Amino acid sequence: MSPVLLGFVASLLAGLLTAAGAVPVLLQRRISPGFSDTMLGFAAGVMLAASFFSLLLPAIEWAALRHGAGLIPALMVSAGVLAGGFAVGFLNEIVPHEHFFQGREGPSASELDRVWLFVLAITIHNLPEGMAVGVGFGGGDIAGGTMLALGIGLQNAPEGLAVALALRAVGYSPAKAFVVAG
Repeated sequence: MSPVLLGFVASLLAGLLTAAGAVPVLLQRRISPGFSDTMLGFAAGVMLAASFFSLLLPAIEWAALRHGAGLIPALMVSAGVLAGGFAVGFLNEIVPHEHFFQGREGPSASELDRVWLFVLAITIHNLPEGMAVGVGFGGGDIAGGTMLALGIGLQNAPEGLAVALALRAVGYSPAKAFVVAG
């Protein structure tokens, strides 16, 4: 199978883990504040650990293999994180979307249905993840691309749970929260 097709499939599977993470909202008719707080704390912990151990640490190790140990690999990864942050910030300004507390933002945000604003916000967030998986496989390192996709997928599952719980908290039905989060 070509690296491009493998990257596409791996990115799709990593994305589908977002929907898998949202499944608990379908199983609970009413979400208690205690359950919600516990699950959001769990999701935050898993996302932080997955980001570090599956994304940042391997990136630093990869850079160290190519450029030697020292400050250069950490600076390269830091520059990449900053560039990605600026890119997401730019998309945040030009793509209409909605935040839970800040409300609607971006051009034409008032003209779009609320659900589509959430979908666009999630897309802004997921675009760099898909690009990272594509780059991982596109470099020809199938094992590295697979580990990257797995790391992103492990982070996506609790992310789906967090988004679905937040949607339920603002009144979405279990099914609609699952669909939008997934």
